[in-house]
Amino acid sequence: MDIKKIFVINGGQKFGHSGGRFNKTLLDTTVEFFSSRPEFEIRSTDVNEDYDPAQEVENYVWADVVIYHTPIWWFQVPHALKKYIDVVFTAGHQKGIYNSDGRNSINPAVNYGTGGTLHGRKYMVTSSWNAPATAFTLPGEFFNERSVDDSILFGFHRMNAFTGMKPLEGIHFHDVEKNADIVNDLKRYKAHLEEFFINQSLEHHERILNSNY
Repeated sequence: MDIKKIFVINGGQKFGHSGGRFNKTLLDTTVEFFSSRPEFEIRSTDVNEDYDPAQEVENYVWADVVIYHTPIWWFQVPHALKKYIDVVFTAGHQKGIYNSDGRNSINPAVNYGTGGTLHGRKYMVTSSWNAPATAFTLPGEFFNERSVDDSILFGFHRMNAFTGMKPLEGIHFHDVEKNADIVNDLKRYKAHLEEFFINQSLEHHERILNSNY
């Protein structure tokens, strides 16, 4: 049996008025989903807890798929998740995450971003928002009809591309503060996992246009 190795990162930081409960629930749901199936192995990290950067690098190298759970704070990931990425990716330089920026001194104008060493791995990101979904879709609304992935998460996708990973379609949760529907959000998320990891192969679902990210 082909075992798929899943590494899950909870970026739902506890800070200010946020207890990080929704993303912790997503983490627990993800762990439960994969742990109940013998064809998967799973590891997880919570950015609110202590972690060893070298072990986190090894988790990335070990994984077939990395799943990120993150809220969006002021149109960025929380500072604890950003710190985690800065620390772990720095520790992963020439140790499994990336070797260089991909360029060489002969022609430094080309090949930037091709020095990653996580080729063959995939990643998925979930994000949670106070903003309603319509803020991204309706004319005249705040995000100018640009999607989550093509706007706020564009840099996050480029970060993962720099390592050599390819994206799987993520899932985004909107209006979680003022109009939350946690029961249906979790149902939708479980159905998303079923579709991508059980019903079809990961290769079938890899984004055809992943070069956009």
